[in-house]
Amino acid sequence: MDVHGRIREVLAETIREELAPEHQQLSTEDLIKALRQRGIIDDVMKELKFVTDVNEKERTSAPKPSTHFVAREPPVLKRTNIDPTRRYLYLQVLGGKAFLEHLQEPEPLPGQISSTFTLCLHFRNQRFRSKPVPCACEPDFHDGFLLEVHKDSLGDGSKMVDATTMLSICDPVHMVLIKTDTFGETTLVASYFLEWRSVLAAENGITNIAVELLGVGTESKVSVGVLNMRLEMYPQLNKTLSPEITNTQFALERQKTAEKERLFLVYAKQWWREYLQIRPTHNVRLVKIFAQDENGVNRPVCSYIRPLRAGRLLDTPRQAARFVSVLGYERAPVIGGGGGKQEQWCTLLAFLCRNQGDCEDHANLLCSLLLGFGLEAFVCVGTKAKGVPHTWVMTCGTDGTITFWESLTGHRYIHRPINPDDPPLVEQPKPLYPYRTIGCIFNHQKFFGNCQPSDAVEVCVFDLHDESKWKPMSGEAIKSVCSPGTTSSVPPFPPLCASTIDAAVTSNEIELQLRILVSEHRKDLGLSTVWDDHLSYLLSPALAAYELERTTSISAGNEEFQDAVRRAVPDGHTFKGFPIHFVYRNARRAFATCLR
Repeated sequence: MDVHGRIREVLAETIREELAPEHQQLSTEDLIKALRQRGIIDDVMKELKFVTDVNEKERTSAPKPSTHFVAREPPVLKRTNIDPTRRYLYLQVLGGKAFLEHLQEPEPLPGQISSTFTLCLHFRNQRFRSKPVPCACEPDFHDGFLLEVHKDSLGDGSKMVDATTMLSICDPVHMVLIKTDTFGETTLVASYFLEWRSVLAAENGITNIAVELLGVGTESKVSVGVLNMRLEMYPQLNKTLSPEITNTQFALERQKTAEKERLFLVYAKQWWREYLQIRPTHNVRLVKIFAQDENGVNRPVCSYIRPLRAGRLLDTPRQAARFVSVLGYERAPVIGGGGGKQEQWCTLLAFLCRNQGDCEDHANLLCSLLLGFGLEAFVCVGTKAKGVPHTWVMTCGTDGTITFWESLTGHRYIHRPINPDDPPLVEQPKPLYPYRTIGCIFNHQKFFGNCQPSDAVEVCVFDLHDESKWKPMSGEAIKSVCSPGTTSSVPPFPPLCASTIDAAVTSNEIELQLRILVSEHRKDLGLSTVWDDHLSYLLSPALAAYELERTTSISAGNEEFQDAVRRAVPDGHTFKGFPIHFVYRNARRAFATCLR
């Protein structure tokens, strides 16, 4: 509405009508009256009311979580408070193209559930997630992320960082593309490290780039698709750098990293030669110095671990073990048969965003969390029964107690070594853990190769200071390629984020779905089904107790539960039930498991 134009028209009209007869003076009241008669003041008030409405809505109610992707209301763009003393990188994703795997996919019908792409970002301890978009050859990504580049820790908080200082911030923007199918199963599509500093040399501080995403694992050389992006600095840079300066800086960093990695490789080869000289049979032990990440890049295993604090999200080491155990377990996919294991140790962001991974991913995360809780933790590489390669976590107590933590189940086992030299009559401890052999152990600072006569776990002595039992690697060599802050290819660790799932709502939905599935199954068998809501409610303390026991290894509250159930079950009837534990929220899959 053009307010000024309308007021001008009314004034001209009023002056013509009122002043013609005897040229009298017009007061402000007359003009206001004229505007009110023609309804213009009401219109203006409505316009103003509309603006305050939006603000009130923002102030009072928290936004409801969206359940679908169709935007019914026109989007009300919220202003973000930008701190004027900080530098921000505004990263916009303006759509994708050439996702050829989805070339044949039909357009999803309105209301139809389709597979979706989600883009997850991590930059300098900030994590973002795009809105899910339907999978297509040209996915319709339209998202903007405001990444804070400059924190006060970098120099003077009151001074705005300039382009030269930002050029020294070598953290990349880590982007992970996840595909979620119609059943809620996730797959890792691509993992990409974006070099954002090219924007420092761009005119007007704005640059448009096309990022080609490559696949993961066995497809790490194959293009998956292209994302169009736009990078912009806020506030604008007073003076930009020349492209020669930024390119020289990138070349120097690459050179420095390559030199460090080359020196470490030379050292690792020498260490391995010395290790084989101790005993030639060592060449069959599982001593893992390098591992491939999702992009097929070989990295030292120590770089996959870093002390990780979970803030207020996890309170105890056992709770951390419980958290890691409920992340989904899935071996990296192999193309073709033969039962071979595709090696793929995921970076932490890819593992967390996908919400499932192999046993190495679980062990690396659990070890990082236990280190964060101040324990001396190591990842162990060895085998389980039938010689299957496996990784698990070990902690060393100050009193010499060795505890094994199984990252896939959250179980803990105390290790008591068997002494093979004891006479036959001496009673030996019976190991309860499933591990058979151990080749090496490592964390973010240390690496030890097992050089005891036997690599069987049950006879291993974990005296890490005894070099005749464990051959150490130089801490300096590990630090040169694995410590954070070094210019190396080691990606920074993302922080953990609180779950966005409302546990109560989700529990109710799963319960309703399971009730329907049970009723239908019984109907097929010719049985009728009646639900007892009272008894159903009485089971909740038991479920809570099982969960508490899984987290803390302490069982509590069983007496009250048994008493309540005895009262609820009529005479001549028996109550039977047992708990089953699932690490997914798919009701149909859970019910199928219950029927086995």
